[in-house]
Amino acid sequence: MSDFIVSARKYRPSTFNAVVGQSSITSTLKNAIKSNQLAQSFLFCGPRGIGKTSCARILAKTINCENITENIEACNECVSCKSFNENASFNVHELDAASNNSVDDIRRLVDQVRFAPQIGEYNIYIIDEVHMLSTQAFNAFLKTLEEPPKHAKFILATTEKHKIIPTILSRCQIFDFKRVGINDISNHLAFVAKSEEITADQEAFHLIAQKSDGSLRDSLSLFDRLISFSEKELTYQGVIAHLNILDYEYYFKVTAALLKNDINTLLLLFNEILDNGFDGHHFIIGLSEHLRDILVAKDESTLQLLEKGETLQQRYLEQSKLSELSFLIRALSLCNECDVQYKESNNKRLLVELSLMRISSIGHQTAEKKSPKSFIVTLNDEKKQISVEKVTEIEKTTESHKKPEIESNSEVADITPKSIPRISLLSKKKSKTISIAAAFKQMNEKKDVEEEMDISKLRSTDFSSTKMLESWKEVISFVKQKGKSNLGITLGVFLPELNDNFVIVLPLSNHSQVEMILEEKYMILEFLRNKLENDYIEITTKVIKGAKNNIPYTNKDKFSKMMKQNPYLETLRMKLGLDPDY
Repeated sequence: MSDFIVSARKYRPSTFNAVVGQSSITSTLKNAIKSNQLAQSFLFCGPRGIGKTSCARILAKTINCENITENIEACNECVSCKSFNENASFNVHELDAASNNSVDDIRRLVDQVRFAPQIGEYNIYIIDEVHMLSTQAFNAFLKTLEEPPKHAKFILATTEKHKIIPTILSRCQIFDFKRVGINDISNHLAFVAKSEEITADQEAFHLIAQKSDGSLRDSLSLFDRLISFSEKELTYQGVIAHLNILDYEYYFKVTAALLKNDINTLLLLFNEILDNGFDGHHFIIGLSEHLRDILVAKDESTLQLLEKGETLQQRYLEQSKLSELSFLIRALSLCNECDVQYKESNNKRLLVELSLMRISSIGHQTAEKKSPKSFIVTLNDEKKQISVEKVTEIEKTTESHKKPEIESNSEVADITPKSIPRISLLSKKKSKTISIAAAFKQMNEKKDVEEEMDISKLRSTDFSSTKMLESWKEVISFVKQKGKSNLGITLGVFLPELNDNFVIVLPLSNHSQVEMILEEKYMILEFLRNKLENDYIEITTKVIKGAKNNIPYTNKDKFSKMMKQNPYLETLRMKLGLDPDY
């Protein structure tokens, strides 16, 4: 049985051109080598599995190569390159700071730095996970890092740049590595699959790339695991089954049901998702991402932001044409609201189902609110389509062709030109035909009558200023019973004034009191309107300049006011030994 080498090691890049997704950094390093402007120390930062250590090794190999190519790559033929490829180079020293993080380890490294290389031009020291060094070790490393010998180069790599002390950062040339894009990972996996003679779907590569979260090493590890499971054949359905991923097919079905306001289908789909072992929180986050992708697909110029296969991009484009922009924005807002409330909810399933129904109702309401461009009416027992614009024209024509009142037992009232269509209204007694314009007019008149009836229900009992002041005292008692003593005191500082149109003006001392009144205005209004049986009452405030504010806001103020009324309270305070600052 031959020794198996994992894909992450087997296909580890050995040249700058082979590094995936870090073209800006590799170009900078190649230009620095070409112009002979290499820094003494480098710091490679970024998430795991994106090529930091690989770039450090390639840089170390290239700067010691005796015959660098025109493309600024190592030749792989000189003594230095061969020894490096065989892991036998005496010029490249790798240190794992996670297990060698003490002061003594760094001191031994500093002692080695003094010796010149036997072969090649530089001694390169690669320190991985450098953030694991202790503060003392960092301090012991500072002087050497700042002024190393000409033959020494340091390449530090870390996933947690914020843990490195500023004095180290200031002595390094920093390169921030980015997460590898989904398309880059997908293309690299396709290359590996072709090299290994593995049959695979492009959509499967995209799914693995999405699951790896920008880490190329993680994607290759997942790839190896799936190949072991599927035996040289990688399919989209196989990836979903093995990784237990919530398929985007569900989200397309859910979105289609949302647009149709099909609540039964929504509940069944969500139940199926839960039965497959997926969490409701994971589902609602995935749905918000799906809706975001549909929003992006509303414009073909932004389709490239989806980072999905061409077939899948086309599906998003098709569904985006069926979705209104207002629906998508409101749906995303509701998904976000559900996401925030999920952890605090006691009935999580009901929360998600309610959110789905609310989103679905948005689509339904949006469909209802769209003003139809045409509708079907019956004309002489035949169905014909009438446009809204035609109805407007009919109304104008009807107004200009009004005739005297027609007898009610006339079967057809010819009060419009022949070009105006008529809508048939069947009743139990007799079939009568009236014009569309007349029908619309009756509807508008009915609406006006309903509004007049609503206004007539408002109470408007007249009352005097004296009766208002009596009710005002009851308001003060009412708010004090509600536990709002400061509000009650504020209402009693000045007497209110009754103006025209039932407007009550309340004088106040300052703007803080105005804000207090505004916060409770509707509670006061409701009490007064019910007490005086008048729904037209309004309250306004005005600030009296120079007015003295007698409202005791603090305990000290309240005690001082009480003491003016009863001086013996101070004697009581002293006997009880209370704090003089109250």
